[in-house]
Amino acid sequence: MSNIDSTHRGGKKMDIFEEIGKLRRQGRRAALATIVNAQGSIPSVAAAKMLVLEDGTILGTVGGGCVESDVRKGAMEVIRSEKPRTFTFNLNQTPDEDTGLICGGSLQVFVEPILPTPTLYIIGGGHVGLNVSKVAALAGFEVNVVDDRPAFANRDRFPEAHEVLSGEWETILPQIEIPQTAFIVIVTRGHRYDMGALRWAVETPARYIGMIGSGRKVLAIYRQLETEGTAPEDLKRVYAPIGLPIGAVTPEEIAISIVAEMIAVRRQTSDNLPHCRDRIRDEEEPSGPPSCGLPA
Repeated sequence: MSNIDSTHRGGKKMDIFEEIGKLRRQGRRAALATIVNAQGSIPSVAAAKMLVLEDGTILGTVGGGCVESDVRKGAMEVIRSEKPRTFTFNLNQTPDEDTGLICGGSLQVFVEPILPTPTLYIIGGGHVGLNVSKVAALAGFEVNVVDDRPAFANRDRFPEAHEVLSGEWETILPQIEIPQTAFIVIVTRGHRYDMGALRWAVETPARYIGMIGSGRKVLAIYRQLETEGTAPEDLKRVYAPIGLPIGAVTPEEIAISIVAEMIAVRRQTSDNLPHCRDRIRDEEEPSGPPSCGLPA
């Protein structure tokens, strides 16, 4: 393996691409910086790579000094935005005291986000959960399905799922390790089961938590959880009623509205879109038909 693709940690040689694979399996984000263009004398070699982890740890090098420091800062922003950037450095300029490098050359560094495959946990294997699984798999999500009924949580019903789990809610949910990049969709068969799943979900670091139901049902569940001690700030994370307001009625349409909302969150465009949950924020007692065509 070329030394531009490997580094050392604790005296042990590491392969950067193996580390990237490990991070993705763990559901963690990072950024990979690569020198893509170099002119003249530079403090490294063309194609040198540096991996920047979400906590700021670096593996590998693109030359040290102010260049590496600036690349690290830029990589942290790439991790946050999940969008690639290119940085240009002119090393002919006079450096700041004790921080710069004068090598007589210039270089460009391309920094790309390293993102895990988005993992989805569907809590409930009924009609909506079935269609969410199909649509989400097509959209690139790794689907996992959980239900307390074996007839609704099996491989025949969910052939596209990565994992299908069946068991008592109180036993099986706490056993699931949820990474901070995960998506959770709560679509069980009843109010009581949805509330139990939400009670568990808000204690996880999941990136997205959505729950099906009308505005009236959502507020009732929120109030009950708050009386149990759930912080209102934790409930503000929840997308409920779940989905985008496209007038969805059938399970297939509802699934599309849910996955569309998940994609918007994944691609960081959700702030620019209306959401079904917006309809209950200022309503103490929502009236009329269920929000966004979702069941009560």
